[in-house]
Amino acid sequence: MDLKELESGVDPEVHWYYQSKKLPMIAYVRKLIRNNSAGLTIVDVGSGSGFFALLLEREFPEQIKKVYLVDIGYTPEEINSTKGKKIEKTLRIPDRIENGLVILMDVLEHIDDDLGMLKSIKAACSGENNHFFITVPAFMSLWSGHDVYLGHYRRYRIPMLRSVLNQAAFRQGKFFYLYGTLFPMVWLARKLDNLKKKNADSNMKPSGKLVNSLLLNFNAMEMKAARSNKFFGVTCVAEGKI
Repeated sequence: MDLKELESGVDPEVHWYYQSKKLPMIAYVRKLIRNNSAGLTIVDVGSGSGFFALLLEREFPEQIKKVYLVDIGYTPEEINSTKGKKIEKTLRIPDRIENGLVILMDVLEHIDDDLGMLKSIKAACSGENNHFFITVPAFMSLWSGHDVYLGHYRRYRIPMLRSVLNQAAFRQGKFFYLYGTLFPMVWLARKLDNLKKKNADSNMKPSGKLVNSLLLNFNAMEMKAARSNKFFGVTCVAEGKI
């Protein structure tokens, strides 16, 4: 997850955006572990605070045997203090991934060579039982100072994300959009920001308790049918086998 979004005071443990965004990922992991007796290894690439991987470990502590938090921002002290533990921080993707789930939560848009990153993940995967869950910002029509502030190279649509995964030889994938009902409002807000030529800044801000609760409940309902949304949304998702 993007640490810059936390600088504005957003707490992912309560904020509606993160609390609703986690739901399709949890549902996917729940499906994976049903037929997995060996225990799952989570590799969170571009993990930042590790929010998404750590919540999976809390949700499924018995079924997840190892968590790698991969981020170039970790200090030597952080790496050394977690070395060999169940939850381990590292600068690099593990050399060998087996029976793993690789998650990239809003990461690929920050990487100039997104194909190169995916190929490096593919090369590390051994065996037939590795999976992925990827989220990226959707639709270039939503491009704004928010993307500039966060250092994005691009926003994706399903055909674009499918193409780069196919080029990296990922074997199977399902694709869909999140926050489809919010798309018109976000599109309008971004267009107005662009017209006003506002300074680059994150649109992610803390919400009051009432607004946060309403948005969380509203989007949580949408997430139940999200895999049917192939049309439009604020976030694009891919899940499947590596």
